[in-house]
Amino acid sequence: MRFSFSEEQEELRRVVRRFLDTTSPIGEARRLMETPEGYEPAVWKQLSQELALPGVQIPEAYGGQGFGFVELGVVLEEMGRALYCGPYFASVVMAANAILNAGSDAQKQALLPGIAAGETLATLAIAEPNGGWDASSVALEARCSGGAWRLSGEKSFVIDGCAADLLVVVARAPGSRGSDGISFFSLRASADGVTRRPLDVLDPTRKLAKLGFDGARAELLGEAGAGAAALSRTLEQAAVALTSEMAGSAQRLLELTVDYAKARVQFGRPIGSFQAIKHKCADMLLLLELARSSAYYAAEAADQAPDELPAVASLAKAQGSDAFLHIAAESIQIHGGLGFTWEQDVHLYFKRAKASEVFLGDPIFHRERLAQAWGL
Repeated sequence: MRFSFSEEQEELRRVVRRFLDTTSPIGEARRLMETPEGYEPAVWKQLSQELALPGVQIPEAYGGQGFGFVELGVVLEEMGRALYCGPYFASVVMAANAILNAGSDAQKQALLPGIAAGETLATLAIAEPNGGWDASSVALEARCSGGAWRLSGEKSFVIDGCAADLLVVVARAPGSRGSDGISFFSLRASADGVTRRPLDVLDPTRKLAKLGFDGARAELLGEAGAGAAALSRTLEQAAVALTSEMAGSAQRLLELTVDYAKARVQFGRPIGSFQAIKHKCADMLLLLELARSSAYYAAEAADQAPDELPAVASLAKAQGSDAFLHIAAESIQIHGGLGFTWEQDVHLYFKRAKASEVFLGDPIFHRERLAQAWGL
């Protein structure tokens, strides 16, 4: 495995950072989180057409750039740093990888070019009101009658579920249990029998929705009842990507906190000169470096060592969640009373940290998966 970035990858980082600094400053995130859509279509179009970011990790055969999870991680790290408000994670990380893992070649040819071009906004619906993120938690049913598949049930915590054009849905055969009978389906969000409702969320920079399916007609992706392995792989890849995003957010939080500690004067001295503040910042840096290292290793494993992915994805997600939340809490403490105010940006990162902690499974869930992967 590599332990440094290539010049091309570093240039990708510089390009994405410049773009987000210009088009998506934190003030823009504050504006967009108050809108129903949660993103700016003009910026998404620019991001898609000029930088071709939606296609970074999609193979060239399906209209993408053909890079890997390391490059995708670079993009997401910069998006996390900026708290970018847009459908990138839902469409590119969740939906596109689900189609790659579960769909046939013809289905990939039909669905992925639009996602890679940024013309199709897609999302993946897995979790339900029970909050589970594994195959055994799926309850939504898919029935086949007369050659047509119809979905009945609910999905919750769907990222950008109200903005998406294309829905990729995980469902199970009636009467099946556990990992048996799991299948993937695709359908248009405007299809008959589909209802969408935005959810009240802790992190307003990431929109979530509840979806209802009342006999909605859908197209089967891949083979019926054989989707459990594709679901596991999709969730592992998403966890790796989320860890990179969390590392970028935590890095920005640390920078904001250190800058504040240098500027805030108390008792005639910058508070950063006090040993207690130095120790807090040093501990935050240590946690960040550990989390970032695990994120980079997991991204490389997703590209080069798929046998290691189940373990390292859970390790990275658990470590990244803990580190991000701890850094966010310490950042608020170092900012003092100011850190609790709406005007201070650190609270936005704290909310993203708390929401990311439970999204795709909390640290307890992933440590249990890690123990299972290690045979403990």
